[in-house]
Amino acid sequence: MADLRIYNVVILGLGFLLIFTAFTTCGNIEQTIVKSLDNDTFTGSGYHSLGIIYGIFSFSNLLAPTVVAIIGPQFTMFFSGILYSGYVAVFITPSTWSFYFTSVLIGIGAANRRRKTIFIGLLVTSVLGTLSFLALRKTLPTEEMLNEEEGQPLLSSRTMYKQRANSAVQDAKSEFKTILQLLKTKTILLLSCCMAYSGLELSFYSGVYGTCIGATTEFGVAAKGLIGISGIVVGIGEIVGGGVFGLVCKNNRFRRTSVVFLGMVVHFVAFYLIYLNIPDDAPVVLKTSTLNKPYLTPSISIALLCSFLLGLGDSCFNTQLYSILGRVYAEQSAPAFAIFKFIQSIFAAVAFFYSGYLLLTWQLLIMVTLGFTGTLCFFMVERIQNFSVDLQQEY
Repeated sequence: MADLRIYNVVILGLGFLLIFTAFTTCGNIEQTIVKSLDNDTFTGSGYHSLGIIYGIFSFSNLLAPTVVAIIGPQFTMFFSGILYSGYVAVFITPSTWSFYFTSVLIGIGAANRRRKTIFIGLLVTSVLGTLSFLALRKTLPTEEMLNEEEGQPLLSSRTMYKQRANSAVQDAKSEFKTILQLLKTKTILLLSCCMAYSGLELSFYSGVYGTCIGATTEFGVAAKGLIGISGIVVGIGEIVGGGVFGLVCKNNRFRRTSVVFLGMVVHFVAFYLIYLNIPDDAPVVLKTSTLNKPYLTPSISIALLCSFLLGLGDSCFNTQLYSILGRVYAEQSAPAFAIFKFIQSIFAAVAFFYSGYLLLTWQLLIMVTLGFTGTLCFFMVERIQNFSVDLQQEY
């Protein structure tokens, strides 16, 4: 049984690795690819597409447990993989309606020749990840086996399906009521600022910053290639931060505030360097490269350093948000994390929608303001929790 579970974990890891490699890469280069399309009838926006994805995702996340309970986790993941693959496939021969339509579906679950080659490769990667879910194997006894072992009459598959569906609906109602109750608590209200900030910076490092690098005139012919390298460096920062602050500092409540403070400082340093290094009109230019001049001569080294800092800072916030939610809401972890993903996705969607209209300076200013506020709120929650623990120990 243990070996079979490890087998399933490996298959899941491989599947998610392939699917999200394709999807994340697509998100990083999406706006740049859309701008370079030689098609007068195509009026889509990569920012709007990603905004739709995260907006739909924020609400569908609340319904996911019910869907999984009714149709099962394996088919749910396989169906979701198909939607991801369909989204990537749209970029091979894009049209405005299919571009936005698949953006809705995915929320629920260069030269033209070069562009097609890239996205065909990403599509193959995503399809392979989707097909890998079919290799998952059952590790627990089925309901039929349990009924037979207990000497009860076997239930028909139709009856079990109805029972599972009714149970899932009841569980979903109960969980939704819990979510509404938690939304009124002081802890969630304070942490919502930090969750909202994580959504803004998620949209920035996953879609906006890569577009800014690709649009910077001073980077020349290397600009488009730097988008992919930037995404890799962001991932390295996430791995370093997740390994250090997610494993080394695990379950140490006295270090959470220090890690979040470090994340804020790291992000603010990155924002300042980006402000100096990247032209102000980089997020909003359409068919041309940037026209404005930054304060410094744009440096590739500084740009990639900022990519690393963005990933590192993001891991600081996320690991500690997971940590404090898991500690405070140990008995209500599923609703608490659903709220986290809901707020994060809503603000990521909002950020993607305004990213095509606001200059870089204003986008950075919004993130600095909300990041500082979110960090202060996190400190207040940590102080309240520590005070509560000390009070319980006295009695």
